[in-house]
Amino acid sequence: MKLLLKRIAMRETYTIGKLYVDGKYFCDTIEDKVRDLNGVFDGNEKKVYGETAIPYGSYQVIVNHSPKFKRELPRLLNVPSFDGILIHRGNTASDSAGCIIVGENKVVGKVINSTQYELKLTEMLKREKNVTIEIV
Repeated sequence: MKLLLKRIAMRETYTIGKLYVDGKYFCDTIEDKVRDLNGVFDGNEKKVYGETAIPYGSYQVIVNHSPKFKRELPRLLNVPSFDGILIHRGNTASDSAGCIIVGENKVVGKVINSTQYELKLTEMLKREKNVTIEIV
């Protein structure tokens, strides 16, 4: 299964995207601010803990138990300069520490109805053995 996250709106404190599953639109996303434009923090690009979106690229995704959230969640593996990157529910970039928040972007700077998208995506991914996400 292939996930594709297209970042469509880079704002000063957050990033809005669209998430596709095997080429079909699934939901909107909100992330922290994109601070890295080439996959490496270089030049004036600096990671700010809890306020930086993960680098563009492709990552393997597994579903496993999150000790922090106490439930099974999709987890991105081998993200450069980041640990513990999940796809989970929330409403704003402040609900993320680099993670991808799923929902509907019907309010400026937020996603809503997040829980249903997290649950549905997690169930879909649990049944798959080979899942990747590409962030563009």
